Amino acid sequence: MTWTAPDAARADGSLVAGERETLTDFLSFHRATLLQKCAGLTGPQLAERAVPPSRLSLLGLVRHMAKVERTWFRERFAGQKLEPMYDPALGKDADFEHLDPARAEADHARLCEEIRLAREVVAAAGLDETFVHRDEVYSLRLVHVHMISEYSRHLGHADLLRERIDGAKGY
Repeated sequence: MTWTAPDAARADGSLVAGERETLTDFLSFHRATLLQKCAGLTGPQLAERAVPPSRLSLLGLVRHMAKVERTWFRERFAGQKLEPMYDPALGKDADFEHLDPARAEADHARLCEEIRLAREVVAAAGLDETFVHRDEVYSLRLVHVHMISEYSRHLGHADLLRERIDGAKGY
């Protein structure tokens, strides 16, 4: 039996929520949208590249966002010391370039787990809490805004990739 990415439910957030809830809801919506763009596709489909010379694929985006979730929330904000997600010898773009369609299920699960762990890390934290990265002070608020923009940028890519794979359109 061939694995296919499961469906992902998205929930609209409140239109009148406070800052924390608004940021959390937008980030949750974008996370779910990437997973939804993958829903129903097999590993080989997720690994399909857009058009040469682009190295973009939905599987690459899934792997990249797992790395970004981990980096910003667990490593930088929470200060956790974690092993690299991908072999550093493969270069900084290993998440996009070294795809194995047979590992698509594990890569999808890894993104879902990194999202869960990121939520856990920030659950009791305030948006004004800070950390230092490269001699700059960052707030958790900024991390939320950065992650929303990171997902937004890549969701545009995901729209085009999905449409190329099977013609599916939609937000």
